[in-house]
Amino acid sequence: MIEKKVPLREIYVWELPVRIFHWVNAFCIFFLIVSGILIAYPPGLAYTEGAKQFGYWFGYLRFGHMTLGVILIVNFLVRIYWLFAGNKFARWNNYVPLTKKQWRGIFDTLKVDIFLLTPKPIYDIGHNSLAAFTYGGLFVMLVVQAITGLCLWSPTAEVVGAESFQSLAFSLGGLMVVKQIHYYLMWCFILFMIVHIYLVFYHDYIERSGIASSIIGGWKFVEEDVVKDYEGELEREEILKKEKKIKKDIEEIEKKEKTAHSN
Repeated sequence: MIEKKVPLREIYVWELPVRIFHWVNAFCIFFLIVSGILIAYPPGLAYTEGAKQFGYWFGYLRFGHMTLGVILIVNFLVRIYWLFAGNKFARWNNYVPLTKKQWRGIFDTLKVDIFLLTPKPIYDIGHNSLAAFTYGGLFVMLVVQAITGLCLWSPTAEVVGAESFQSLAFSLGGLMVVKQIHYYLMWCFILFMIVHIYLVFYHDYIERSGIASSIIGGWKFVEEDVVKDYEGELEREEILKKEKKIKKDIEEIEKKEKTAHSN
């Protein structure tokens, strides 16, 4: 058993919209995978006389699959908005490694999670850099999966814009190619879910920070030193904002004075 002997502080990390997105996403992806496998590999019941007692079950299955897909798309659009409106831990720049610190965090976390070169965990308040980068890849997968799903739906859809997705499917090589992309991406999601669940509980064990429960309540237990570094970073950002504002105000005053003198 790992014992935590360092002081910890409870800090609110995941806002309610982020937590709702996570669980709606998890629910939809899980049942989209289940229904997708049944659509790809219909059970023997579909070809027997016994299928009659179930009525139009395969049609309901496809309808349910498409409905979940639409919910997933709407949920993702809300998350895109929250990439810009959310707190520091939910912002888009967490998911794109733009700084040396983020790249260093990715390689340091790889040493712990993949190569097992060190048992010392990497402590972050929000997502660690590797997890955030992976979730960025997940967002790209969601976009591609949504587009290919809409392309497959378009031939039978009587909605505005269906023709555009039919044209897109044709430009990609036809519905068979689109179906293959959609199918193989499903297995990528399955692999992601397995690895994601394992790493969540693995980090929950080695860090003792409440990662698993944080996506329910929003709170994590973080080392005092890490929180102090974070608070110091926030203070520096606030100082920079004030300095920029002061500089902008001075420039506006100087501009007004020049205009007044010229008149």
